[in-house]
Amino acid sequence: MPQTPPPDDNEHKPHTGNNFRHFFLRGLAIVLPTVLTIWLLIVSYQFVQNRIAGPINQGLRTLIVHAAPWPSPTDADYDEAFEGLTQQQLAVWRVVDGDLKSTLGDAYTPAKQIDRRRAWMKDQTAVVSLVRSGVVQRWWNSVTIGTWVVMDLIGLVVAIILIYFVGWLVGSYIGRRLYQGGEDLVNRLPLIRSVYPSIKQVTDFFVGSKKDRSQFSAVVAVEYPRKGLWSVGLVTGNTMRNIQERAGQLCLTVFIPSSPTPFTGYVITVPKADTIDLPITIEEAIKFTVSGGVLVPPRQQIAEHNPKLFTQAPTTQDE
Repeated sequence: MPQTPPPDDNEHKPHTGNNFRHFFLRGLAIVLPTVLTIWLLIVSYQFVQNRIAGPINQGLRTLIVHAAPWPSPTDADYDEAFEGLTQQQLAVWRVVDGDLKSTLGDAYTPAKQIDRRRAWMKDQTAVVSLVRSGVVQRWWNSVTIGTWVVMDLIGLVVAIILIYFVGWLVGSYIGRRLYQGGEDLVNRLPLIRSVYPSIKQVTDFFVGSKKDRSQFSAVVAVEYPRKGLWSVGLVTGNTMRNIQERAGQLCLTVFIPSSPTPFTGYVITVPKADTIDLPITIEEAIKFTVSGGVLVPPRQQIAEHNPKLFTQAPTTQDE
């Protein structure tokens, strides 16, 4: 009788390496979007805080130092700031100190020397500004949550108000004229004029009004770069007259964005009859392109094992 081969123990042993890889990738897919979102928010906040809100906060502190009487520095603040004076300022004080020693003699005690030094510092405009800057900075940093300075929010709020004011101002007739004049000046500057228009088009598309986005009127699918390969494109309008006359039918100008940077791409002219209208928004088309086709609009997703997907289209007698 034939002998039965012994059972293979490997069939019942779990593949530890494969399981680890499987669960690690699954956990990575769950954690990574959240981590990247938090990271982008932190980077965006740091950029706004350092490049926009930071200079505004510094300007506010400088304004308080030179225009507001409060907070007033104490004698201890002047004593602490004395060591931070410049060599030139210290040299001036040594001259004053020497004259006082020669004039007062033994009456010029250490206590009186400190009082005269404070009085001299309060008469020096640059020294007073230095001392008050330190006092204002200490007051500014007095309210914290952990290592985060609460007063830094002032610059962020002021930036939001200024941006809102600029938007309101440009909405008026005078503001539009000033804005157009400024743009004309920028477009005349060498180097800048070759960069600014492209950046403006991108920002107008993402944060501009619907009127700014009207350059893209619809989303279509076209067979590009060859027959049988479909690309998602954005209709920018009708084409040139000579092209349409040569084609003998209505044509459209379509912008084919590239992935993952949709700001670059190709502009093609295609007969309208050769396009498929897609019932999705411009934003959904951009997300589809940026994600490399991963983020399919919900209304365009295909159910798994859809029997209609591979159903052959009926043929006609002409075929």
